[in-house]
Amino acid sequence: MVSKVVLFVALVGVVSAEHAFSSQHIHKYDGHHEPVHHGHHHDYYTHPKYEFEYKVSDPHTGDHKSQHESRDGDVVKGYYSLHQPDGSERHVHYHGDHHSGFHADVKHSTHHIVPHHHHY
Repeated sequence: MVSKVVLFVALVGVVSAEHAFSSQHIHKYDGHHEPVHHGHHHDYYTHPKYEFEYKVSDPHTGDHKSQHESRDGDVVKGYYSLHQPDGSERHVHYHGDHHSGFHADVKHSTHHIVPHHHHY
């Protein structure tokens, strides 16, 4: 029998007249433990499997980011994005496994903030 543990945490705060929030969602799958024999020594192995995601959005500080990741055995897949200090956004899709290693596709948006210069 497979049991599933779900954890959800959400934090909500008020900053000035704007709302900031952070949230997290985790799914952990617990399978049955399989014995692994090493001579007279016995270990127990559980197939690793999980999913999680989180998001932060704070208009007061400009902190905006999110991530989603999943794992099934030795295969990990995920995505994250964040707002850079110059106003652009970074988006990263990644995956990895035991055979091909880690691979990431990184993209940047072109929405840069141009600072205003005051002439006196």
